[in-house]
Amino acid sequence: MQTHFSVDQLESPTIREMDAVLRKCVHCGFCLSACPTYSILGDERDSPRGRIYLIKDMLETDGQSLPQVRPHVDKCLSCLACTSVCPSGVDYGHYVDYARAYVDEKAPRPALDNLIRGLLAKTIPNPRLFRLSLLAGRLGKPFAGLFGKKLGALLKMAPGRLPSAESLGAPGVYPAMGERVKRVALLAGCAQQVLRPAINAATIRLLNRLGCEVVVSASAGCCGALVHHMGRAGEARAFAAANIDAWMLEVDGAGLDAIVVNASGCGTEVKDYGHLFKDDAAMAEKAAKTSALTKDISEVLADLAWPSDLPGGNDAAEPVSVAYHDPCSLLHGQKISAGPRALLQAAGFQLQEIPGQHFCCGSAGAYNLLQDELASRLKDRRQAAIRKTNADVLATGNIGCQVQLQDGLDMPVVHTVELLDWASGGPKPAGL
Repeated sequence: MQTHFSVDQLESPTIREMDAVLRKCVHCGFCLSACPTYSILGDERDSPRGRIYLIKDMLETDGQSLPQVRPHVDKCLSCLACTSVCPSGVDYGHYVDYARAYVDEKAPRPALDNLIRGLLAKTIPNPRLFRLSLLAGRLGKPFAGLFGKKLGALLKMAPGRLPSAESLGAPGVYPAMGERVKRVALLAGCAQQVLRPAINAATIRLLNRLGCEVVVSASAGCCGALVHHMGRAGEARAFAAANIDAWMLEVDGAGLDAIVVNASGCGTEVKDYGHLFKDDAAMAEKAAKTSALTKDISEVLADLAWPSDLPGGNDAAEPVSVAYHDPCSLLHGQKISAGPRALLQAAGFQLQEIPGQHFCCGSAGAYNLLQDELASRLKDRRQAAIRKTNADVLATGNIGCQVQLQDGLDMPVVHTVELLDWASGGPKPAGL
């Protein structure tokens, strides 16, 4: 693709990076068939190729076309399905993230949009505030129609109940059972602590059982993905810097073999810290080291020896049939697909494949809160495919997908690690 940036524009390292991204695109259109929004809307402006053209024009003209571009950038899920099929290796993920930051910096949004985005950015990354906001939302849910379309949609998504907090998962050091084979840090996350604390508890039990000492740092919190994909790059860097410093204290102290992340959306973000700080002399080396240490929980479990004397098998009378949903951030963002499936099968579960593996469920961080109508259409399509499997339970590796797909689905939705914990002696996951 030809670009027409001025000499002055190309003095910016970021514009030079975007220019290099653009020049890789050969207009082939392979991305169109993979894009969830294009498959539903049929508008090329809501496809990766279309957004690439729109953003290119916006950048080259110093934002003159920004009002026309913003709605189509906002509809992008950042599912990265396009990157899995692109034959030219176009770095669409970083390209659209830069566009979001550019859009939010150059032009203020309407007051209500700013209010909603600000509330989400403030509450979701903070477990205490998030819990309080969900409790308030539950009280306001019956009156959702009085708050207007956008705020009413947020209230309608408030869960009917919240699980009680788990003590296993609080900051601290959880020793390995028997001989220690690894020492790992676990990112406890933010929303997951509130919506499904059992995931962290199951992760810690399973890792301890397999010989891992698990460290949960009190100084490590939100990964920054949610605000990053909302265009709030500065806030994302602040979250990332706090996590990096917390984990480097452990690396420099007793050492770490891995940083384990059990929410794939967070894992994709943390694995990208090296890129986020590549131009920061003070943080670049530490960030790159953090990214190199970061592993999805399925990657860590695949590297561990599962002793033959573990309890083995779940306590169900018949083999449990499991449909596995690939989170986009794991399948496309981290290129991990076979690992979780192999773990489930090795644990004795009957695996069922879902048609349309590459399609997003519509969760995508705060996307289902900000683009609720489109997210609902994506969810309905994904749930229809899941029902065709006739499975007993749906497993996935991301809390966002779990919450999105549970709504309206007549089967329990659990994290993969909850099933693996159950199969090796842990408690049965809630809902089974």
